[in-house]
Amino acid sequence: MPARPFLSPVLTAAVIGCASLALAQDRGSVDPKPLPPLANPNDPQLAAKELFARKLLPAAMPTRAIGAYNKGCIAGAAQMPITGDTWQVMRLSRNRNWGHPDLVALLKRLSVKAHKDAGWPGILVGDMGQPRGGPALSGHASHQIGLDADVWLTPMPDHLLSREEREETSATMMVRDDRLDVDPKVFTPGHLAVIRAAAQEPSVQRIFVNAAIKKALCREAKGDRDWLEKVRPWHGHDYHFHIRMRCPPGSDECKGQTDQEGGEGCSTSDLAYWFKDSVLHPEPPKEPPKPPHGITLAQLPTSCRQVLNAPDVKLEARK
Repeated sequence: MPARPFLSPVLTAAVIGCASLALAQDRGSVDPKPLPPLANPNDPQLAAKELFARKLLPAAMPTRAIGAYNKGCIAGAAQMPITGDTWQVMRLSRNRNWGHPDLVALLKRLSVKAHKDAGWPGILVGDMGQPRGGPALSGHASHQIGLDADVWLTPMPDHLLSREEREETSATMMVRDDRLDVDPKVFTPGHLAVIRAAAQEPSVQRIFVNAAIKKALCREAKGDRDWLEKVRPWHGHDYHFHIRMRCPPGSDECKGQTDQEGGEGCSTSDLAYWFKDSVLHPEPPKEPPKPPHGITLAQLPTSCRQVLNAPDVKLEARK
């Protein structure tokens, strides 16, 4: 079994940058300002993230997941309601509570399971995707085709959060200061129950967590452990876990992944890479890296241009 993480080059590209190390901690604004107009939106060298970030509503098109998790878009996205009996959406100012209708349905089911199986009041939903998917200005390389979502590892409080609380509340750090294991003062059997419930959903293909959380799940999971195969360590994810769904049936334009292989991923050799000192405490670069330009619209699937240029959906027509 390789000591490196169980990630193919394609998967690696799909998740690099999928979780900023402190994205769940980045505060939002109760009064977000609109992005300024682009001087030349037709510039072929313009990063596609600049275009997709300025679309505030989904495309008025039938639902289609188009392309790959890290290079695609979504037509006809559905909105996760910001409040339900067993969920609340965080960081509303980001306008990233959009996704495939199957993803919305999955999160609603998971919130009920969190209430029933873990005793949580419900879940806090972090970033899903933009109204038309595509590259985001910050925080993620994936989350582009409406099939990725972040769920905070902080249980939903037992009261309705105000707008200020949704923008300013910090998620709870689950990992010990030495990065070698979870913090037993905050990581509970309830966290295992919620992650397990998500992984046992047939439509879920991957779940990404911090390596210390994967280590704890391996140690504490009892009975059926087949679901552990879907749960894989990746950088960050100290405060949340990342759900990735399979391409829905009939989504011919969706480029998914193969099923995870390698068993539970719980052996010493499976996890050794993640606990090397060079991985836990990487040396800073000699020179600050330049921010990446980002892919252009021409580098996305051809259909994404149609999605970008389609008229806005009328939300009342979708109710």
